[in-house]
This record gives sequence, structure tokens and C-alpha cells, in this order.
Amino acid sequence: MSESNKQLVRRWFEEVWNQRREATIDELLSPECRVYGLSGDELMVGPEGFKIFHRSFCSAFPDLKIVVHDMITEGDKIAIRWEATMTHLGDGLGFPASGKKANLDGTTIAVIKNGRIDEGWNHMDMGGLFAELRTP
Repeated sequence: MSESNKQLVRRWFEEVWNQRREATIDELLSPECRVYGLSGDELMVGPEGFKIFHRSFCSAFPDLKIVVHDMITEGDKIAIRWEATMTHLGDGLGFPASGKKANLDGTTIAVIKNGRIDEGWNHMDMGGLFAELRTP
């Protein structure tokens, strides 16, 4: 199971984030999936809830590229350490594009059930990223 979970996560980061394939969200997130830590304290539920964030983030960073550095599995859980590089070229975050390049390091812990992501906890410094982008 751990190798199939790693393959699912690799596919998630490559297709959903690097290729921006929204159809993969429907395929890999369970209908009841609960996602934490992407938008402050806001809980996202299911593919439709996640797509709102995904569209905004990808419109703000159309050149977003995520590299997965590490994955550790135990049972139905997988921990992922990743790094994103991007340029703030769009207004999808609710403030004007700065044109600045940015890096964002993060970790995600996901629970995989029935071949889909059923829960996800995300840890990154979004506040620091936003402050950096807003600084002249």
C-alpha cells in the first residue's frame, strides 16, 4: 500500500499543481475529503471546495512548480516535504500582482482511503509569503 500511496501523491503534485489539471482533483480527492491549512483556519471539503483555492492560487502563480523532496508512509498516512517556486503574476490572492519570484517550503500529511486522498493537513508560511509579496 505504501508504494501505491506514494504514486498517488506524486501524481497529485505533478498533475494538480504542476500541470494544473483540475480533472485530477475530482479523480484523486474523495467527495468527503477535508483539507486543512491552505487558507488560514478555513476548512475545505471535497473537490469543489478545494478547487476554489486551487484556481485562485494558480491564477496568482501561473508558473508554479512544486518539487517533492521526501515522502514517508505509515499505514494509510503519508507525509510529504515539498518546495514550490513561482512568480506572482496574477491577482488571484486578492491583491495586485507584484511580479516577484517566491519560494515556499511546506509539508503535507495526507490520509489515503480507497485510492483517494481523504484528509490533508498542510503546513507552510502563507502569511510570510503574502507579506513578502506585498512589500515594495
